[in-house]
Amino acid sequence: MNIFLSKFKWQNGTRINQYLFAILITIPLLSFGMVQGWLSPMITVLKSPSSPVPFTAGDISWMTSVTYITAIVVGAPMGYLTDRYGRKFMTLATTASLILYWSIKLFSLRPWALVLARAVAGVPCSACYIVLPIYLKEISDIDLRGFMGSLLIMNRNIGYLLSYICCDLLDATLVLWIGLLVPTVTFFVFLVMPETPEFLVKQGKIEEAKSVLAWLRGVPATDPALERDIDQAVRVEKKTQADDKTAWGIILRDPTTFKAFIITLVIKITQQFDGYLIVLIYASMVFEKASESISLQLSPNKQVILIGVVQLLGSVAATCIVEKTGRKLLLVSTSLAMGVSMALLGSWFYVTSVGGWLPGWLPVLAMCACIFADAAGFQPVSYIIITDLFTFQLRGTVSSFANISAKLSNFVQMKWFTAVSELIGIHWTFAFFSIVSLFACFYSVLCFPETRHKTVDEIYQKLSKRKEEKTDSVP
Repeated sequence: MNIFLSKFKWQNGTRINQYLFAILITIPLLSFGMVQGWLSPMITVLKSPSSPVPFTAGDISWMTSVTYITAIVVGAPMGYLTDRYGRKFMTLATTASLILYWSIKLFSLRPWALVLARAVAGVPCSACYIVLPIYLKEISDIDLRGFMGSLLIMNRNIGYLLSYICCDLLDATLVLWIGLLVPTVTFFVFLVMPETPEFLVKQGKIEEAKSVLAWLRGVPATDPALERDIDQAVRVEKKTQADDKTAWGIILRDPTTFKAFIITLVIKITQQFDGYLIVLIYASMVFEKASESISLQLSPNKQVILIGVVQLLGSVAATCIVEKTGRKLLLVSTSLAMGVSMALLGSWFYVTSVGGWLPGWLPVLAMCACIFADAAGFQPVSYIIITDLFTFQLRGTVSSFANISAKLSNFVQMKWFTAVSELIGIHWTFAFFSIVSLFACFYSVLCFPETRHKTVDEIYQKLSKRKEEKTDSVP
């Protein structure tokens, strides 16, 4: 490994290795975006009379839901496995599951094969959102972590858009081969990439940790700042080993850590219930209703491509500004935009349902604003803060729990949205999403600490001071 690092090491403090490594780490999520993006345009094809293989409504139902069931089951031990076997090993396992997914579909496109492939997709559905953010955080300097973290959602959205365009322009079999090529190449490249310095310290491989950190920063292994950071990681690891508490023991018994955990959970769950998933699923219905009053004739594939472009633009915006605006401002502004947009969507559905008139461009604009805002801040920040708020000993545990909560939220929405909308009206459902987003906005203003360019200790000091101030204010 040291021989490999020495061949690709720039001096004078350049951090190009961090950028290149970060791009590579996020490619599995790009591949998973292709997995998810493939389903949207292909469902119409599979249900059509011209489909080479007949698919029932039950087959489609299992295809859309089984991924989340597997993701919940697999996500439970994912944090432990990441801490036990390392970030690199689990990323390789994630990439291997993506190779298996595309291979199954190339072998057969019958219902049983697609359902099995979608079940396998549950592995990257959890792992990409647990392992990759941790990996990214631990190879990034403190002033690059927001930018690097936002690459996750940007690459996923590139995967979405790539699938939409390929399914529209290329033969179905060729699309599957492209899907297989991406994780296969990534897997073999990743075999020669290093583990994170913090995990190497945890394993007691101090010298290798120094070599990797020097390679990432483009500095000599004797650099004073590098030595200081490695020594700090060693002290944290020794303190953790001396503490007989488990990860959950630390989270539940330490007041400041528990407060950080609650903040993470609230933001993660509210982001899942901000309605973006439903907007993506029901975008075609919005386009159809809007076309009744404006000249908006787009094929279903062109509709999803437009949505993919909006998503990608939002994630590009997040990547460009997250280190300038900070996490808090981005989270507050995008959750507010989500709340207002959902309220507009709900209002449009209500007014049109009672015979009133509102311009057809309004729901399209509100829908695009929802998707843009979620991709531009609400979604990427919900992943970045997990790595910002916790030490490397706790990140896997917290990420696993947050991921399970997110997948349960997704499953509930996928399973019950139609039934609830028919019961109370789709406008009230969107009103609920608006309330959730606005609650997240005000909660973030009051409780969320800015984490940009701050260490975990500095963030916890701020959280502790807030708690002391509240205690002092009680008569």
